[in-house]
Amino acid sequence: MPQPPAILQVLPALVAGGVERGTVEIAEAIAAAGWRALVASAGGALAVEVERVGGVHVTLPLATKSPLGILRNAGALAALVRQEEVAILHARSRAPAWSALLASRRTGAHLVTTYHGAYNEGLPGKRLYNSVMARGERVIAISHFIADLVRARHGTGPGRLRVIPRGVDPRRFDPAAVPPPQVAALRESWGAALGQPVILLPGRMTRWKGQAVLLEAVARLPGQPIAVLAGGGNEEFARELRGRAQALGLGDRLRLAGHVEAMAPALLAADVVVHASTDPEAFGRTVIEAQAMARPVIASDLGGPRETVEEGVTGWRVPPGDPAALAAALARVLALPEAERAAVGARARAAVLRDYTTTAMQAATIGVYRELLG
Repeated sequence: MPQPPAILQVLPALVAGGVERGTVEIAEAIAAAGWRALVASAGGALAVEVERVGGVHVTLPLATKSPLGILRNAGALAALVRQEEVAILHARSRAPAWSALLASRRTGAHLVTTYHGAYNEGLPGKRLYNSVMARGERVIAISHFIADLVRARHGTGPGRLRVIPRGVDPRRFDPAAVPPPQVAALRESWGAALGQPVILLPGRMTRWKGQAVLLEAVARLPGQPIAVLAGGGNEEFARELRGRAQALGLGDRLRLAGHVEAMAPALLAADVVVHASTDPEAFGRTVIEAQAMARPVIASDLGGPRETVEEGVTGWRVPPGDPAALAAALARVLALPEAERAAVGARARAAVLRDYTTTAMQAATIGVYRELLG
């Protein structure tokens, strides 16, 4: 009897992040479809998750960007494709995608790419380097914003381009599933007094995520709100933020929570969740996670959040990099009656359950694979 089809996803590593989490979720869907789910990467904390959902992880040094390393990885992927009779290679990042492209040409395996970012083109040769993400037989764009960008930059036509938004698992992000004492304990750990507003910004510690913009905005607000920054990353930038908070008089109201594994309780513990990115997000998964938890969300008016945040209906949008506009929006939202904020949160959760679930993302991706497998 022939083996079930094998799908091999490739990415640099399996550390925490949206691309990595999505890889695990698609591996789960592949296994559930009765196919063989393979993932190749340099490894990381989520490698065990691949195995848990029924996939197999293969360790390869796919994080390298050196031309020689990319060529070597192409050979290793081609050998793996032949050994495991892989039908489809699915590339999720640029350097591994070059290796996957070469491997697919050598073996005849189909190639799918997911265009996960806006990908800066500031340096010479960058458009060529980025173009590999538009060379799949099917190119998955994670938002309409990204689809427009792929069409404009690379001329990718509708026959190959598919829009599949990111999704959240409504079982993991469910307000009813978080015990109120857990939320109260988290607010207490942040030093929030009864009735003191908590403003949460989830995102990596990197300048373009807008943490500094939030601090400038919070400094303009009355009522002594607490600003919680949830995300790991650049420690030097974190020190810079602490210094800026001191200068703004926010030193005792800034909380650097670091990487938060259990985001659902943290989101529920916030009065408002802020997305303050100054560069366009390809999608903005933290936004729909907050909406799934029925939280009021204020997002930068650019990139993916333009599609997931309907102004005044499921949240609010503000000009990016504008502390005064963000402060004004925060003041308006915090001044709303609790019932009105709850109504916005309820509409936001309903929109996520309708349009942005993990199940929908998995089904659409499996549909792309079926197109190629015939």
